[in-house]
Amino acid sequence: MKKVKRKMGKIDYITFYTIFLLLAIGVVMVYSASSYYAIIQKNDSMYFLKRQLIWAVLGVIVMFFMMSLDYHKLRKYTMIALIGCVPLLLLVFLFKDANGAYRWIRLGPLSFQPSELAKYVIVLFLANGIVNRGEKIKNLKEGVFYFLMVSGFYAGLILAEKNLSIASVIMIVTFIMLFVGGARSKHLFGLVLPALISLGFLFIFTSSYRRARLLNFLDPWQDPARHGYQLIQSFYALGAGGVTGLGLGQSRQKTLYMPEPHNDFIFSIIGEELGLIGCVVVITLFIVFVFRGIKIAIEARDLYGTLLATGITSIIAVQALINIAVVTGSMPVTGVPLPFISYGGTALVINMMAMGILLNISRQREKKFN
Repeated sequence: MKKVKRKMGKIDYITFYTIFLLLAIGVVMVYSASSYYAIIQKNDSMYFLKRQLIWAVLGVIVMFFMMSLDYHKLRKYTMIALIGCVPLLLLVFLFKDANGAYRWIRLGPLSFQPSELAKYVIVLFLANGIVNRGEKIKNLKEGVFYFLMVSGFYAGLILAEKNLSIASVIMIVTFIMLFVGGARSKHLFGLVLPALISLGFLFIFTSSYRRARLLNFLDPWQDPARHGYQLIQSFYALGAGGVTGLGLGQSRQKTLYMPEPHNDFIFSIIGEELGLIGCVVVITLFIVFVFRGIKIAIEARDLYGTLLATGITSIIAVQALINIAVVTGSMPVTGVPLPFISYGGTALVINMMAMGILLNISRQREKKFN
C-alpha cells in the first residue's frame, strides 16, 4: 500500500482543465439549445439545465473518487462488470421503445442507458485480457479472434437495441486497443479491418431505415421532410452562424425547427450561436484532450495503464469525431452524442467516471509531463 502511495503524483492538469472546459461549455449550451423546447414541452425553460447540472455535479464527484482510486484495483472487478452488463443490456427490451429503439431502463423519472456503461466495461476487459494473454495477442485465434468475439457479442446485443452507432464505437475502439496491445498488423489490416467494414455495410444495406439514412446523407434534399430533415436544419444552423455566430441564446433553429437540439445535434446550435470560432474552440479542446490522452497512455506506469488510457481516450475521440462529422454532413446521420456537451445524464456521469480513471493513470506515470 505504501508503494502505491509513493508512486502517486500530480494529475495531468491540462487534461483536467480541458475536461472542465468541455463540461462547462456543455452545461451552458444545453441550456441555450433547450430553453425554447423546454418551455413548450415542459413549461419550464430551465428544465433540461437543472437536470444537466445535477448530473454534472454527480459526474464531478464520481470523477474525483476515481482519481483517488488506484486504477489497478479495477482488474479484479472486470469479469463481474462484464457479466453484469449482459442482463442490463437485455433488460431494455422490457421497456417501451423510443422510435423503434430499445436503449433505456426507466425507473420513474430516472433512466439509465446500459450501452454507455458497456463500452467502458469492454475497455476494462480488453486492457486486462491483453495484459493477461501476453504474447498470445500475436496469435490470430487465441488473441485477436478471442477479443473480437467478446467485443462482437456485446456489440451485437447493442445492435439488437437498434443502436448501430455505439456498437460501431465498441468495435472501432477494440481494433485500436488490439493494435496498441501488439496484435500483428497483417491480422488487423489484412483480415479484421476488411471484415468490420464489410459487416458495417451489410448492417446498413439490410436495414431499410439505415439504408435510407445513407442515401439521404448523400442528398438530404431528396427527402427534406423526413430522413433528410434533421441534416438540412443542421446546415441552416451552421450556415446562419457564419464566423462569429448570432450570439449566445439567439439560435433560430432551436425554436422547434431542429428536433431536440440539445441532444445529438447540439454542435449545430454551437455553430449557429457561436459561429465558426465557437466550433473551432470546441474541436480544439477535443484535440488537446486526445493528445494529452495519448501522452498519458505512452507514459503510463505499465501496459495495463497504457491500454486503459488508450481505450478511454479512443471512446471520447471516436464519438466526438462521429458526432461532428454527422452534424456537418460528412457521414450518415447516426445517434452518437457529443461527449461532455450533449444532454444526457447516463453518458455524462459514466464519461466523467472514465475521466477519473484516466487522470488516476496520469498520477502514476513513469515520466513527468511537460
